[in-house]
Amino acid sequence: MTTLSLNAMAAALLLGGSGLVMAANDGQSRANELLSADPHYRETWQGVVKKEERLPDWVMNLSGTAEQMNAVEEGGDQYLVGPLCETAETCLNKRLIVAFSYDKKEAYAMLVQVPAGLPADKSPTRHADYRFLGKPDEGMQKLLMEQLKKDPNWY
Repeated sequence: MTTLSLNAMAAALLLGGSGLVMAANDGQSRANELLSADPHYRETWQGVVKKEERLPDWVMNLSGTAEQMNAVEEGGDQYLVGPLCETAETCLNKRLIVAFSYDKKEAYAMLVQVPAGLPADKSPTRHADYRFLGKPDEGMQKLLMEQLKKDPNWY
């Protein structure tokens, strides 16, 4: 009986542990996980940033703080789109909106930088510097801007 209960406890612990792993991986993609998750994302992103000059490391490596990405359609194509910030504390000042095509062959981004120390009564949209990466067409630029406008702190 002792062997049976030890086996039962071991099985319960294994099942419980795998449940925790599944909970941590909620099935949602985040921009800061893409490059390590799939070599196709990494290859596509490297193609986007290799011709760019003076990009911060967190943009080059898609590292930092990220929220869940969403499926969005643009021009009949599906994209995985989401925000990435250098840090949670500097998100209003330094952020990137990233879009990857579902086939992982295209990637676009918009780097948004707002001067640090901007007074709270000043609109970040009026003081922001926008830089597009990956040569997005007008429709993709609009999509990236729309994603930025979804942030309740962006006005």
